[in-house]
Amino acid sequence: MANSELRVFHGTSHPELGDKIIQYLGLPPGEIKISRFAGGEIYARILENVRGQSCVIVQTCTEKVNDDLMELFIIIDAMKRASAKTITAVIPHFGYARQDRKAASREPVSARLIANLLETAGADRVVTMDLHSDQIQGFFNIPVDTLTAMPILASYIKGKGLQDLAIVAPDTGRVKVAKKLADRVGAQLAILHKVRAEHHVSAVTHVVGDVKDKTVIITDDMIDTAGTITSGVDALREAGCRPEVYVLATHGIFSGSAVERISKSGFREVVVTDTLPIPEEKRFPGLEVLASAELLGEAIRRNYENRSITTLFD
Repeated sequence: MANSELRVFHGTSHPELGDKIIQYLGLPPGEIKISRFAGGEIYARILENVRGQSCVIVQTCTEKVNDDLMELFIIIDAMKRASAKTITAVIPHFGYARQDRKAASREPVSARLIANLLETAGADRVVTMDLHSDQIQGFFNIPVDTLTAMPILASYIKGKGLQDLAIVAPDTGRVKVAKKLADRVGAQLAILHKVRAEHHVSAVTHVVGDVKDKTVIITDDMIDTAGTITSGVDALREAGCRPEVYVLATHGIFSGSAVERISKSGFREVVVTDTLPIPEEKRFPGLEVLASAELLGEAIRRNYENRSITTLFD
């Protein structure tokens, strides 16, 4: 693709992933300058001609989600004002996705606000991975490609040759995805019944399904504070599962005391993808980080070539 009119840039939230995507596509890295003024304001300038070209900006949402999003809006605006033909925002982990509805009076729907801001900034398309809820796609008036890490995670589990598996959904909202994963790896399905008293505070009351003498794999879209999975493993062990418990998730946020909780819970492995940077202080024994650059890069390539990306889900 060296002679194409596709230009791929990345912000400062996850430069390692951005570089891997660019390398996969066989392109030179897009030249961009990003800095901060003394007062904390963000400055961005595209350092090459992008007039009439298809531009992609890779920017995930880390724990500094507000800075990451503001930087993304400013870069998109710079591309639009530089007369880019199209602008695609690749957001592996979409920030504010959990605020997708009003659960109580006088609450915002922040995911819809982010969608509006991306469109206002000038994005023509959004590519993301494993949104917290499918309804967020409907918040946009531009195309949204929601990729899934399921093929990556399923391939990893198949390669381990585990027997007598049970895929466990951490709540009813994750059942559909857990069932698809169970079908892929030939496992049974179980569900954790969860009660959430407040933000980041949840308790698992019982297990729906047979996990006795099974090797259980808990699957979720993200691991944030790890409260759900660590309370769930106690309920699963009480239900008679094998001691080896695995956890699969697309996004490894690991905020607060998550690492401490996971370390105490005795999981055999916790498997996530690299949609978020995981610094050394958040890494622990049993953590496996799988690459997502090929999947994201192939979605970018196929969008540019006007080809279907449906087969990527297989």
